[in-house]
Amino acid sequence: MNKIVNRPLKKPGSAAFLLLMLWLAWLPAARSASLDIQRFDTANGARVFFVQAMELPIVDIQVTFDAGSARDGVRPGLAHLTNRMLSRGAGDLDADAIAEGFDRLGAQFGAEAQRDMAVVSLRSLSQAEFLDKAVDLAATVLRAPTFPQEQLDGERNRVLIELDAQEQSPADVATREFFRAVYANHPYAVNPLGTPDSVRAVTRMDAVDFHQRYYVARNATVAIVGALTRADATRVAERLIGGLTPGEPAPALPPVTPLAHAQSVNIAYPSSQTHILVGQPGMSRLDPDYFPLYVGNHILGGGGLVSRLSEVIRERRGLAYSTYSYFMPMRQEGPFMLGLQTRTGEADAALKLLLETLNIFVQAGPTAKELAASKRNITGGFPLRIASNRNIVQNLAVIGFYGLPLDYLDTYSGKVEAVTLAEIRDAFSRRIHPDDLVTVTVGQSAK
Repeated sequence: MNKIVNRPLKKPGSAAFLLLMLWLAWLPAARSASLDIQRFDTANGARVFFVQAMELPIVDIQVTFDAGSARDGVRPGLAHLTNRMLSRGAGDLDADAIAEGFDRLGAQFGAEAQRDMAVVSLRSLSQAEFLDKAVDLAATVLRAPTFPQEQLDGERNRVLIELDAQEQSPADVATREFFRAVYANHPYAVNPLGTPDSVRAVTRMDAVDFHQRYYVARNATVAIVGALTRADATRVAERLIGGLTPGEPAPALPPVTPLAHAQSVNIAYPSSQTHILVGQPGMSRLDPDYFPLYVGNHILGGGGLVSRLSEVIRERRGLAYSTYSYFMPMRQEGPFMLGLQTRTGEADAALKLLLETLNIFVQAGPTAKELAASKRNITGGFPLRIASNRNIVQNLAVIGFYGLPLDYLDTYSGKVEAVTLAEIRDAFSRRIHPDDLVTVTVGQSAK
């Protein structure tokens, strides 16, 4: 689901750090797929999802706000900058005091903003002497960021450096142009980092206003996993979120407009490889075709070296070291993407073969042998997705943020096993339109 950026611990000699590392070295036995997910609300309206896990004296918390870059409005990059500024000063603490506070407790704090969401994460020892202080510090960061101008200027410069680095990466250039072409005027079209001009234009008051609007309790989902009782989890949630203004949920995002025709975006770039991305709007996280599309795509290009794209393009023809396809489901229709990178002189042949393979799959679907192998691969790897508290807390966050049923993890493998060849053919024939694809090429062979 979402990558969580955790701050590295700076004081490896602390007692809390040593205790944390000792317990992390002891891995729990394989976890049952059946999880008792408990659901409740805080007094000010945040949704809380809790799983008790007593194997380790650790608590993982993830707070997800509907405050991603889709909420940037006329200031692309605002959500990202606001999220990064949370721990750069809060209450009467500066950035160094906040970082040292978490380090002293052996806690890990992280924050990240994506298109759909802004995420804040906390990992702490479950003993009250550590957990309460870590939660209180995280609560201050969420409730009372001060957005110091000097820190904002520093973060702005770091984002500008990141944007410049993306310009030097043909893969990043291809991704940026792909989203622009597929989503046009939709909020998903814009790079979550923003643009150099928009980032320079963000003011301190923009960040203050964004925080006041979107970092509110009714716009938050809290996932908690760890060695706590239900009463303890309730206390932790109230302690963490109770100081936030109740506020209101973010409004629904506009629907994604389907592509009306094929588009090609060809960017000349001085690289020895040509990067190719092909796709269109795909599916939302609550899409009724989710499982047929997911299982079908695992066969097409989501299964790595055993997928059909890899067999046709890599193994038989040697046109690319890796080729792939995937759906990126979001609140509204996230993209369906196929991609590869290949030697400059073979870009046209590789692209032709990529499109031919997609067309054949949409028309005929997979074979029974491919479907059986895909189901074994997906369900066999599923236990790893809930093998640790951190895995579980990320799954809880997805369940809570997108409104999935509480038995989603329990029924996941069964729904995969229930997918039929006919359902995959039907879903792909209705949802994927090979004649209306966006094709982006970045490289010296781009025409």
